[in-house]
Amino acid sequence: MASTLDLTPRTSARGVGSNADTIPPIYTYTAAGSAFERATRPDYFGWLEHIRAAAGCTRPIRLAGQLLTVDASTGRVLEQRHTDAMPDAAIYTACGNRRATVCPSCAQTYQRDAFQLLRAGLVGGKGIPDTVAQHPAVFATFTAPSFGTVHARVVKRHTCRNRKRCDCRAEPCHPRRDAGLCPHGRPAVCWARHEAGDAVLGQPLCLDCYDHDHQVIWNLFSGELWHRTKQAAERWLAKLARRRGIPRVEVVTASGKTRKVPPVRLSPGKVAELQARGAVHFHAIARLDGVDGLDPDAVVPPPAGFTVDDLLDALRHAAAQIAFHTPAHPDRPEGWPIAWGDQLDLEPIATDGTGEVTDGMVAGYLAKYATKSTEATGHTSTRLTADTIDDYADADGDHTARLIDACWRIGRPTGTPAPLSERPHDHRPTPGFVDRWECPDCGTHTRYAACPVCVAQRQAALDTEPTKPGTSNPYARLRRWAHMLGYGGHFLTKGRRYSVTFQLLRDTRVAYRRHEHQDHEQPTAGGPPVNSVAEEATLIVGTLTFAGVGWHTTGDALLANTAAVMARERRTTGREELAHELATTPAAVAPAAA
Repeated sequence: MASTLDLTPRTSARGVGSNADTIPPIYTYTAAGSAFERATRPDYFGWLEHIRAAAGCTRPIRLAGQLLTVDASTGRVLEQRHTDAMPDAAIYTACGNRRATVCPSCAQTYQRDAFQLLRAGLVGGKGIPDTVAQHPAVFATFTAPSFGTVHARVVKRHTCRNRKRCDCRAEPCHPRRDAGLCPHGRPAVCWARHEAGDAVLGQPLCLDCYDHDHQVIWNLFSGELWHRTKQAAERWLAKLARRRGIPRVEVVTASGKTRKVPPVRLSPGKVAELQARGAVHFHAIARLDGVDGLDPDAVVPPPAGFTVDDLLDALRHAAAQIAFHTPAHPDRPEGWPIAWGDQLDLEPIATDGTGEVTDGMVAGYLAKYATKSTEATGHTSTRLTADTIDDYADADGDHTARLIDACWRIGRPTGTPAPLSERPHDHRPTPGFVDRWECPDCGTHTRYAACPVCVAQRQAALDTEPTKPGTSNPYARLRRWAHMLGYGGHFLTKGRRYSVTFQLLRDTRVAYRRHEHQDHEQPTAGGPPVNSVAEEATLIVGTLTFAGVGWHTTGDALLANTAAVMARERRTTGREELAHELATTPAAVAPAAA
């Protein structure tokens, strides 16, 4: 049985490494030896049950402290437990990392949650009404523009059944008979028919001709470009509704005021993909919703007459219209242009399973990319610092090294303030503050313009003021995200009304695990079972502190990961058998479907 064991501590990971190997010096061991030593202990099965929640994790987090069971009504401590009395004197919890290269087990859990989250926004479930299946929905792919010629594998006509193992004959990479050498003396053509997985795919034909600076800037501002594109599509739909005579909807805001809003809106969910050349592409699900004046947060169908063609036109118009320039930079005072590339793919989503693009296909496709990062470029690292940047950045190096160098160079501090001793002293009061005074109502001594205790509105306004001035360097984030080639956004985002949250899915899973060994009693008309009421009357309060990262030994990791792999195999086998049974016995599932 295969294991996800990481026998060698990761040099790029934070903490103590994958495995601590805290073995007494008198015990000469190997990975198999330490596993045998653990398996022969009397408390072995208790240890397996103790670490089950984090068994498949490559780098679990160890917590130490005490757990208190408290009566919620009286506050009385009913039970007190300390981790010193538990196996390994710690509680193991999974790291929860979404990246498959860091922790395959946690990434698989994240991928399944992402699939359920994205699919629920298309067909309903998980608290989303089933009527969303009738809403117009589009699967859109927004690409980055060209920053230079790169090696590519182009297949005009696929005859393969599985695109992951495509063996179709590719077209020549860049067949140009009228182009010879680039200004740097390198060939500007490529007649090779690249195979899938070729190492040169995504690499520039000429590194000196490629605009690495523009690409990292585009990655940095791609999130703003997506935000403006969504707004432009909604404006297009609002104008279309006005031309069709559909009135605006009156809604009541949180402050109690009434305002009119367009009768249609977009509910998107998108995933970012870093391609082999290091540029970000966005794969998005755009669903068209209506607006309910009585309940603005409700998910309702759009007004009659709106079809998927209207949504396609809105997205196509927004992608072609939106473009802007970045703020001035010392290296480029006019800024860099930010716009989408020429390739725009828009496909309607069929939720009834009859079209070419179905809800399950789209959700699985997006969930797959949600666990990936910069692996396609061949670069993986944690956040870079001044001490580690020289290991990855090189202005004369390969493609990835030049991208990282561009991030670090453009993200440098652009201002050189004068020393503190040479700055003129400003005697004016700080904005938002006055001389120290005492509130006549409550006696609070403060330098605020209004008492923060008596005037809550003033304090709320002070809390919402930005911590950094608006003139701060917008390119400073490039250094923070140099290990991501300039992209600092989330890899999976969604609209607030599109679907449920990851937190809801995690809480549901935790609640199920807590009660999976108990007899499930269905609630009656008189209310929930007595046992559940008693459990809800108690709280678990933990005073836990960080104790380390990773397993104590490679043997522990081997046993834990192997047990987790066996459990995953059992779940996979059960899922396949269930799918086979449902497919071969339709009569048995007909009543449930009805």
